[in-house]
Amino acid sequence: MQKRIAIIGAGPSGMAQLRAFETAKEQGRSIPEIVCFEKQDDWGGQWNFNWRTGTDAHGEPVHSSMYRNLWSNGPKEALEFSEYTFDEHFGRPISSYPPRAVLWDYISGRAEQSDVKKYVRFSTVVRWVQFNEDTQTFTVTVEDLARHTTESSEFDHVIVGSGHFSFPNVPDFAGIETFPGALRHAHDFRGAESLADKDVLLIGASYSAEDIGVQAYKMGARSVTLSYRSKPMGFDWPEDITEVPLVERFDGSTAHFVDGSSKRFDAVILCTGYLHHYPFLPSELSLSSPNNLYPDTLYRGVVSEANNKLFYLGAQDQWFTFNMFDAQAWYVRDVILGEQTLPDAAAQRADIDSWLERLAALDSASAEITFQADYIRDLIEASDYPLFDLDEVVRIFLAWKKDKQRNILTYRDAVYPSVMTGTMGAAHHTPWLQELDDSLERYMAHPKTDVIKVIVDGSREASAV
Repeated sequence: MQKRIAIIGAGPSGMAQLRAFETAKEQGRSIPEIVCFEKQDDWGGQWNFNWRTGTDAHGEPVHSSMYRNLWSNGPKEALEFSEYTFDEHFGRPISSYPPRAVLWDYISGRAEQSDVKKYVRFSTVVRWVQFNEDTQTFTVTVEDLARHTTESSEFDHVIVGSGHFSFPNVPDFAGIETFPGALRHAHDFRGAESLADKDVLLIGASYSAEDIGVQAYKMGARSVTLSYRSKPMGFDWPEDITEVPLVERFDGSTAHFVDGSSKRFDAVILCTGYLHHYPFLPSELSLSSPNNLYPDTLYRGVVSEANNKLFYLGAQDQWFTFNMFDAQAWYVRDVILGEQTLPDAAAQRADIDSWLERLAALDSASAEITFQADYIRDLIEASDYPLFDLDEVVRIFLAWKKDKQRNILTYRDAVYPSVMTGTMGAAHHTPWLQELDDSLERYMAHPKTDVIKVIVDGSREASAV
């Protein structure tokens, strides 16, 4: 009897898994029956921008944390698919830091080329997954949000590709209920335009705080204050961006910090991270982990130690993204196809422990990047996914970090060569700090024939070339 596989989520991880199976099919290999359940009405996961916050049109929690004017905060050369390049998709060199719409077009284009949409049931949310010891199968219960119907069916394997950047971690601060201004988590942030001429407080010291902070600056915030818990990010911030220790309490519009300083704010954004949360899984199957580079209980970072027929994609903290999801998906595919044999429980535990021991010894960002590169190499060497120069990707990441330290406002103007094709990224026609139109059309347009929007003396101004 043909196996049945359930994939939960059609974001970059789920799309990678679909691509992996379809590649095997194109090679003449027999693949299982595949059903991918996607809560949203289109694929792309985080990259499928939704203006809504809180709940979507069906009353479900909004999945995406994407905001309108987000640009990639890492070089595209570090996330490029090894078997579907930016050159192939766009037909010409593009810059190293594309906006959201461009990256969505890239990942969607690869999936469209593979003709894998036929496997996806959109607007369908997974309500519950239950493993039956007697049959060694999973009962997956889903609700079709458009038709208002609920059904259950049996699957031999379940692949969780829903990610872990959708359920916000929301800490409490004394007196925060008295703050009268705009207050939200980064998950609900949709654009920085409303922050113009405002004093903005961002609580957190990682990528969300960094990027929303410079977006707010770009869009004309009066001041941006970044509040850190353990240590500051330490960039050479412009005059209107400052870092302070953690908030101690709020008193109305005034935030008091643990160093005794205080300041009045118009808006507060909690950039405090996300939780591993899988409401469709029973506790014994649900991954419980902090956000780190190697979650405990996942053999080779993907196979559930609790049940080897259950897999997680993209559950790690991420330096690498799209191509790491590919490496994971190709390996999971081969396990399901019986082309990779899993060791016994003791050997799995020993392998996990060896990675965790190495993880515990990491003492720098460069060491973390190398660690994840080695992890990806380990997976690729176990499958037929095209191996690429991971060491060169590491070098690009390290150059990116130096660019950010040099100038946090202009690092997106740098370009790098493709690891896959050698093509040098093309400088974008407008410096990032001056580019106010984040659309695919504007990005791909020729600057001599289009209106270019620029910032002059800190205010918005549109001018024709």
